[in-house]
Amino acid sequence: MEIKETPFQLNIRYDRSNLEDNKLLDLYRALLKPRLIEEKMLVLLRQGKISKWFSGIGQEAISIGVTHSLEKDEYILPMHRNLGVFTSREIPLYRLFSQWQGKASGFTQGRDRSFHFGTQEYKIVGMISHLGPQLGVADGIALAHRLQKEQKITAVFTGEGGTSEGDFHEALNIASVWQLPVLFCIENNGYGLSTPTKEQYNCEHIAHRAVGYGMESHIIDGNNILEVYSKISRLATSMREKPRPVLVEFKTFRMRGHEEASGTKYVPDELMNEWAKKDPVENYREFLLSEKILNEALDTQYREEIRKEIDEALRIANSEPVIEFDETKELDDVYEDFVYQEVSPSEETKELRFIDAVSQGLRQSMQRHENLILMGQDIAEYGGVFKITEGFIEDFGKERVRNTPICESGIVETAMGLSIKGMKAMVEMQFADFVSSGFNPIVNYLAKVHYRWDQNADVVIRMPCGAGVGAGPFHSQTNEAWFTKTPGLKVVYPAFPYDAKGLLNTAFNDPNPVLFFEHKALYRSIRQEVPVDYYTLPFGKAALLREGEDVTVISFGAAVHWAIEILDQHPKISADLLDLRSLQPLDLDAILASVKKTGKVIILQEDSLFGAVGSDIAAILAEKGFEYLDAPVMRVGSLETPVPFSKNLEEGYLPKKRFEAKIQELLKY
Repeated sequence: MEIKETPFQLNIRYDRSNLEDNKLLDLYRALLKPRLIEEKMLVLLRQGKISKWFSGIGQEAISIGVTHSLEKDEYILPMHRNLGVFTSREIPLYRLFSQWQGKASGFTQGRDRSFHFGTQEYKIVGMISHLGPQLGVADGIALAHRLQKEQKITAVFTGEGGTSEGDFHEALNIASVWQLPVLFCIENNGYGLSTPTKEQYNCEHIAHRAVGYGMESHIIDGNNILEVYSKISRLATSMREKPRPVLVEFKTFRMRGHEEASGTKYVPDELMNEWAKKDPVENYREFLLSEKILNEALDTQYREEIRKEIDEALRIANSEPVIEFDETKELDDVYEDFVYQEVSPSEETKELRFIDAVSQGLRQSMQRHENLILMGQDIAEYGGVFKITEGFIEDFGKERVRNTPICESGIVETAMGLSIKGMKAMVEMQFADFVSSGFNPIVNYLAKVHYRWDQNADVVIRMPCGAGVGAGPFHSQTNEAWFTKTPGLKVVYPAFPYDAKGLLNTAFNDPNPVLFFEHKALYRSIRQEVPVDYYTLPFGKAALLREGEDVTVISFGAAVHWAIEILDQHPKISADLLDLRSLQPLDLDAILASVKKTGKVIILQEDSLFGAVGSDIAAILAEKGFEYLDAPVMRVGSLETPVPFSKNLEEGYLPKKRFEAKIQELLKY
């Protein structure tokens, strides 16, 4: 269309299409609001009244256009430059300001800053500083929409720098393979902090990457509010009718630094000047003036009303007292509340192998929780590498038993997204060793999300682990200590079929993230009578397998069976044998009670000693059980080496033989 000349030379061409005047003005007011908030924040930053600010000045049209194109109950996963997402969803400004000040009326109650928060009320899921994981979370939300037969889409934002992360590629691949209605919004502002795009990727446009994933893509002028709104509105309607992922690259520019302390000296002056002429707010204002849709009086009215709202919200936030430290509350909020409900075992039992007990518990939990989704490599038709889910696809279908691409990180994130939509998820790591490829979202997303903004992660991650089967360094680790260190995770490690089934059932009832370790060497070697029907066992309760007077043996996993074997070979040793079963939470009462009785304690674990669970137990006993001890706490673990492949080397690596000598040394003390 022809643009009328104005004193401000328009550098963006607008096409209003069939949009009514009122809609055009609504978009302008929405565009103006985050700009005026930012201008106020920059003043407060210079005055030292706020500590940090990530500016989105120059990029507002993307947030406004996308958010106004979505329905109110469709989730958006924004970044720290998407203030317009939050204002367009009409979050009260005083709550945003309280969030930025770390006060109780904010969304994280002082536990996280800036836009690192989510809110179910406004269907926004905020970012974490590890930018990539939120892309896979969007996959999980979109998967839930499909499973729940909802014609909804999910929009997720990242920048051009974030597209260099592996999570970006995993998320796109998952969304494409499963045809998930995710709108991947890439804000290409030319720089990842100070690194220009030519050093981020070697293709002409990020949108071209979609071709490799069989995905539709578009390039949009991110500074043109009408182009963003119109094109995204059409795309959103199409994606609801025909679910599929779409990648949109928004060409834009941020006129401030990565954050205010960074400055913009790394940007050439001519580039800054060029993009200043394309200011999305000023260009759109002049277009509306030229079309007689907006006048100076109405523009002034909008600005005065918004500034008044800002000032009033700041007054409320500033008057709110600083948040007080409450140790009990801080500790209580790490986990979602879980009231354990005992389901007693039936009298009818059947002898099961460890692997069969896991499979039976999983099957009965699937029957009990219709919203439980299983995800993992080769778990559907093939039944998993250990055949634990063999036959599940016939009983529960491919929607609930899902083969995944080989991308542990993206699938853990997808599980998180399912939880946000009120579903339960299980992720099977083919081997516990492979969890390293999904480590980031477990320890930085699942573990922290409830503490940060009261969103639980209803995810169980099954971990086939352990040595003794000649599998070598990459399929034999027992890496529970990686996770017992991380607040927000629960870690369970059964040694017997009965415990495995009951504890796994509890794991699916618990709304918190659970790492469930299953020792591969026990799968087909250990048998036990197991109740046929569904039952549960509590977390944090150790099992006293034997009672004695001379020494306390503390163990878990396969090491429990090594302890039993050695004690059987030495019947004169009178020992309490404590199988921890649960490592987080830990049954400290049972440990102290036994040590108080025997006065001597030895901890047997399969993991190497340094930094492992046994070290923490020993430290706790030195602090809380010192007066009961008649000898030093002794620990036995594997060698400080990777797990070797050769049978003789593996036997030397494992602590079984060293335990026999060590317990006799302790008894002589």
